[in-house]
Amino acid sequence: MHEEHRHFHPLADPERSNAAPNPTNQPEEKPNMANWPFSFSVVPQLPARIEGLRELSYNLWFSWNDRAIQLLRSLDPELWETAGHNPVRMLRQIAQEKLLAAANNEEFCAELDAVVGQLHGYLSKGDRWYKKKYEDNYDKNLVAYFSAEFGLHESLPIYSGGLGILAGDHCKAASDLGVPFVAMGLLYRLGYFRQKMNRDGWQETDLVHWNFHELPISEVRDPATNKPFMISVELPGREVHAKVWEVKVGLIRLFLLDCDVPENSEEDRKITYQLYGGDHEMRIKQEIVLGIGGACALRGMGLKPAVYHMNEGHAAFLGLERIRHRVQNEGLTFHEALQYVAASSLFTTHTPVPAGNDAFSPELMGRYFSHFAQKCQIDWQNFLRFGRPWECSEEDPFSMTILALRMSRQANGVSAIHGRVSREMWQSVWPGVPRPEIPIDHITNGIHTLSWMAPQLRELFESKSGAFWDDSLSDPQPWKQITENLSDQEFWEIHKKLKVELIDYARQNLRNQRLRAGFSAPDIRAAENVLDPNLLTIGFARRFATYKRATLLFRDLDRLNAICNHPERPVQFVFAGKAHPADDGGKKLIQMIYRVAQREEFKNRIVFVENYDIEVARYLYHGVDVWMNNPTRPLEASGTSGEKVPPNGGVNFSVRDGWWDEAYDGKNGWAIGEEVTSPDSKIQDEFDSFSIYSLIENQIAPIYYRQDESGVSADWMCYVRDSLETVCPTYSTFRMVQDYTNKFYRQAAENGHKMEADNYARSRHLSDWKQRINNYWSGVQASAVEYQHPSGFQITVGDEFQVSCKVHLGEIKPDEVLVEAYIRATSGIGVPDTRKLTEAKDIGDGWYEFSGSVQARDSGSYQFNVRVIPFHPDLVQKHELRLTCWA
Repeated sequence: MHEEHRHFHPLADPERSNAAPNPTNQPEEKPNMANWPFSFSVVPQLPARIEGLRELSYNLWFSWNDRAIQLLRSLDPELWETAGHNPVRMLRQIAQEKLLAAANNEEFCAELDAVVGQLHGYLSKGDRWYKKKYEDNYDKNLVAYFSAEFGLHESLPIYSGGLGILAGDHCKAASDLGVPFVAMGLLYRLGYFRQKMNRDGWQETDLVHWNFHELPISEVRDPATNKPFMISVELPGREVHAKVWEVKVGLIRLFLLDCDVPENSEEDRKITYQLYGGDHEMRIKQEIVLGIGGACALRGMGLKPAVYHMNEGHAAFLGLERIRHRVQNEGLTFHEALQYVAASSLFTTHTPVPAGNDAFSPELMGRYFSHFAQKCQIDWQNFLRFGRPWECSEEDPFSMTILALRMSRQANGVSAIHGRVSREMWQSVWPGVPRPEIPIDHITNGIHTLSWMAPQLRELFESKSGAFWDDSLSDPQPWKQITENLSDQEFWEIHKKLKVELIDYARQNLRNQRLRAGFSAPDIRAAENVLDPNLLTIGFARRFATYKRATLLFRDLDRLNAICNHPERPVQFVFAGKAHPADDGGKKLIQMIYRVAQREEFKNRIVFVENYDIEVARYLYHGVDVWMNNPTRPLEASGTSGEKVPPNGGVNFSVRDGWWDEAYDGKNGWAIGEEVTSPDSKIQDEFDSFSIYSLIENQIAPIYYRQDESGVSADWMCYVRDSLETVCPTYSTFRMVQDYTNKFYRQAAENGHKMEADNYARSRHLSDWKQRINNYWSGVQASAVEYQHPSGFQITVGDEFQVSCKVHLGEIKPDEVLVEAYIRATSGIGVPDTRKLTEAKDIGDGWYEFSGSVQARDSGSYQFNVRVIPFHPDLVQKHELRLTCWA
């Protein structure tokens, strides 16, 4: 049932009400609560004097402002914990007398006024980075950001891992920077899942039926009717409806679609039950609701984004919906609409693992999209080609990543390595295009620093450099000022307290595991002895996919024992992470760690913390000394968890993949297995595990324990300082969102406005032009390449030489092509160089001689040729038509 009372937890137990006494003194039969037809909850009334708590609770701005968190927590510290740090749930469950006491407490009211004043100041601040840099057309350049998950705070459980955390941090930074920005996702009735470990160390899945009225979200209302705003999407033989909810994240609005409404069948209500739950058919329905439904929702609310940003391929159907809308309402053809839609779209790919990219069978696509293709006025086979490699067969699946790439003219990976891997992985979408020119760029992921930094350290750092936590978070100078002024002793005192908090949390977590699993009383009490706040502590928390190699540390247990129990330099490890409920391989990795941690020699040195979520992550990032990450290269797209450690004084110990390959400088952490790269995974695992043991034994532990009489290692603090200074300003979402804005958002908005102007005149013209070029391209030829240099083949760096080529264009005009000298190193290493041949001489019969000057910029052995590709000033990608003629 969907009715609200079915999800409320009553504050009063009917069995404990003031019932009449039992005159017979006989045991009363307990009523069967399952058969009681009604239940109700009594919600406290918020006194007018502290009404500001409501506004504070419904804006996730509180989640990265410790003063707000401490104010909310002070109402009822115990309830704050049991409510999962969710202020909305807490205010629905708190005792009325506590609210009355707060309203009559002058000190509390003054602090509430101050915090709400901070929120109002934040919301009204106009001179943010975006407006200072781009004062023009602010309202016309709205970005719509689509993602299947958002990890904003533990009070809103609509995330599973890194993709969602990145999306949440992206939203927060967009708010801080004042970027015109809205976001779109799904509201999951069951969220992802809670992880529970059984006695044997096997991960069990616990699903929670969330009461949406206890989450920090609000229904979007239809202004015409004041009823909940609903949208609908077509599925085979019916319409599916979705309610729209809104989350305030500082200045920005996140909209979430909810199919669990009475208007839908019982089966369709399950579409938004669980994140990444169900089979392929459930997944395609979720992605239809997200992409198509999300685009309809924005349109229905009167929002007109200039840019659509797809965070991973789950939302790629939105491009098709934007095309359909223009075909049916603006009179465009499919390909005319495509020019506008793709020019104003951006796609970010996050996974270099093929299994992480959704793909659907042609049969499933036919069931859900054959009628949609008719609305788009495109035949079925051509429709399917938009989700397939350029050269494909009728049996090929329909890839959401390929669709997203085809629906976008801007695309990026999330680190430099991932950009290179993605260009190789998706080369089939651009056949014949040299790999370095595949139009997939990269923007390296970052973190929202204020969400992940311990408040105690933020206070310390601000005392050294002032309150610089605004536009300047990505400025290296304040961080440099911190490292210069930071006292080893004052930092270490705070770090020790944070480590104690982590250890206390881990002990309580382990105690709860053992209580639930039925361990003996001595085993339960023994949980109080795990870990030691004086020991070097290494953390590892990941999604337990096989390529993350979570058990690499355990290849040689004898050596690990020697490390953990070294008489002078002992080391302890804290693990956390979830495996997908259907991934038994990942569950076995967790079980192995769990079982090793039970062994006598490791029982106080290794602990597995269950139910890895944002709360667990904060304790880990705040309290560990070292963060370990050892995925199989190059399968870590970015790995942003390690970026959250340096702002808390931790140091990275990682394989050089993702962001760490860019950040590592030899002084800010350690690189695992740097000296060997083998195509044989078993050999690589052997080398990397040996590297882990050796680095801990010979470098990390000795440096950490090189402590003075006050317990501080000056050498260790050098690593901490270098990590702070080199990682924090660069690997933040402030820098990341600035990069997205400067590199993609502004350009995509400009492209879209240009293509939309004058009733889509440029879109129509570009579509016609592409068709004409395709029709006549077979007649293009290039031959007779010549170059002239006084010394022949012996050329000196800086020399210029003339290159010419005869090109037959037929019906194509000279200004409709780009003729280039293409120069590459004979070794094949490095990025090829291209030089435009600018002079075009008509030599008759459709032939032209193109010529130009080429300069030798560097020494080496080179090859060169001449190529011809189509050119139009409105092309966003150089190789949009995938047509090249080589001489």
